[in-house]
Amino acid sequence: MELDQTKTAAAFIALIVLGTGALLAMQVMPTDTTLMMVTPSMLVFGLICLGIGVAHGEYRATH
Repeated sequence: MELDQTKTAAAFIALIVLGTGALLAMQVMPTDTTLMMVTPSMLVFGLICLGIGVAHGEYRATH
């Protein structure tokens, strides 16, 4: 499967939405806490991991 920016962004957003939806459905914590603290931290952590993964992929492709 060829990944491009659109597919990567769609998969990234889908994972965040799925995780947030699951947390809201399970009622593990209050909704405002989930939406104001957990979801933004999932986005930031996901972007950091995505950046590291892309950099590692570029490294592997060139060496």
